[in-house]
Amino acid sequence: MAQPALIPSPWEAAPEARAPHAELLVGLAAREAVISPKYFYDPLGSKLFEAICALPEYYPTRTEAAIFAAHQEAIAAAVGQSCTLIDLGAGNCVKAASLFDALRPRQYVPVDISTDFLHQSVAGLQKRFPQLPMLPLAMDFSATLALPETVDAQRRLFFYPGSSLGNFDPAQALDFLRRVRAALPVGPGEGGILIGLDLVKDARVLEAAYDDAIGVTAAFNLNVLNHVNALAGTDFAPRDWRHVAFYNARQQRIEMHLEARRDLIVRWPGGRRTFHQGERIHTEYSHKFTEQDILGLLEEAGFGNCRMWFDERRWFAVCHAQAR
Repeated sequence: MAQPALIPSPWEAAPEARAPHAELLVGLAAREAVISPKYFYDPLGSKLFEAICALPEYYPTRTEAAIFAAHQEAIAAAVGQSCTLIDLGAGNCVKAASLFDALRPRQYVPVDISTDFLHQSVAGLQKRFPQLPMLPLAMDFSATLALPETVDAQRRLFFYPGSSLGNFDPAQALDFLRRVRAALPVGPGEGGILIGLDLVKDARVLEAAYDDAIGVTAAFNLNVLNHVNALAGTDFAPRDWRHVAFYNARQQRIEMHLEARRDLIVRWPGGRRTFHQGERIHTEYSHKFTEQDILGLLEEAGFGNCRMWFDERRWFAVCHAQAR
């Protein structure tokens, strides 16, 4: 494949003067272009992901929900009640809300990068649970977990469902879990994490989940280009790209890409890049885990006393671990 032709931009020479979304332009200018999956979630992207979760091929959401429903009492016994429930990537808040009766949190802190969608979700949820203090935080938690003082420091429980940890590569996943551990109270057993993780399984099952028959996942992937246009001033035309998803068995991950249908040029203020037909932009990794992977990661990040619950097919795991 031919190498991309790049036109230097002012932000390359002056990092301190970079635009707010310079990260996007850096990714587009990389040898192998990349757009972080966190940019999927504009208002339309958030709605499309809700639609993905209802697809017959997309097993993770309903499988994880079945684990929570079947093992709710055991999970509540492991976690304890009256925690500060910090919901990372809260989205529509449905997953956390399903645990409110069992966990009886003292404070609910949903965190999401999609500001408008988050506040709409919390407004509806507060009507259903008027006695539960809620503190929505619009932030990119993949970059920082610096929580404001208004977040109760006692018995913090970080809730990270949906196997979103799989979007990080292994080194990034470890760094992220260490940041979670650092945001918990000092001392063993003073806080913990409740996390859902997708397990290694047949490649055909995995690939169908990320490339559904009616094309909702394709629309979700392509919509990221509209979001990038709005944020960084690029001129992507989504019709010039196709959705590509496959399982990389050696790396234990689904890979999602956008592939150029023809030779084209993408422009932005101060720069441009040539993409050749067949050239790809990487948009998401979704790593899959073994039980030993999970235990090793949590232990190395500073967690212990791990409990796991599974569905009948052992396709998915929900884990609770305490801070050591």
